[in-house]
Amino acid sequence: MMPTVDSATKRRRRLDGIGMTSRRTRERLIARLREKDAADETVLAVMAEVPRHLFVDEALASHAYDDTALPAGHDQTISQPFVVALMTQLLLNGRRRLGRVLEVGTGTGYQTAILAHCCDKVFSVERIGALLRPAQERLSELRLRNVRFANRDGFDGWPAHAPYDGILVTAAPPAVPPGLTAQLADGGRLVLPVGPADGVQRLCVHTRTGGRIGKEWRGDVAFVPLRKGITR
Repeated sequence: MMPTVDSATKRRRRLDGIGMTSRRTRERLIARLREKDAADETVLAVMAEVPRHLFVDEALASHAYDDTALPAGHDQTISQPFVVALMTQLLLNGRRRLGRVLEVGTGTGYQTAILAHCCDKVFSVERIGALLRPAQERLSELRLRNVRFANRDGFDGWPAHAPYDGILVTAAPPAVPPGLTAQLADGGRLVLPVGPADGVQRLCVHTRTGGRIGKEWRGDVAFVPLRKGITR
């Protein structure tokens, strides 16, 4: 009789991957990111542990550790690893951990998983209901239990749980939604791409200091547009 493989072993093999999804391939991606501006070791250590291949379509798994954005269905994408690292680094701003963070645009849940390792509590909103359940299942498989999800319009944020120590937006509005800056705690940061869907978008960081909001721009990026409304 062939020996059976227990569920814990199956899970470990799935998380570790094989071939082009193996841990060694993941480590090569981290080495490439370290050579770029995304050099925050706290963030890179987290990205080395989160298996990106679980968050992409099986047909694209061999490209999971390429430093590129990939299609995620429903006209959405899973962000380029360098951009994920950079935005997370900007959100942390030298801190090892944040308290409460709002993520606007759950998508596949990959950025959510990165944030879950860096924050005490993550509140993640997604306007496309069909994306939420698989994202929740992936984070459950990774045993990340400090995330709450909601099918909400991202322009509105999630006021019931504000104020937030950080807000990260994974789609580009044409201008910064005032409802999001209003949900920042004192000292909190809002990191998001801003610009038209068919034009130049720029990565923006807003920081609340008392009643004032400071703003800085951190280079050009390309994201899907942040849209209003929700779909179930």
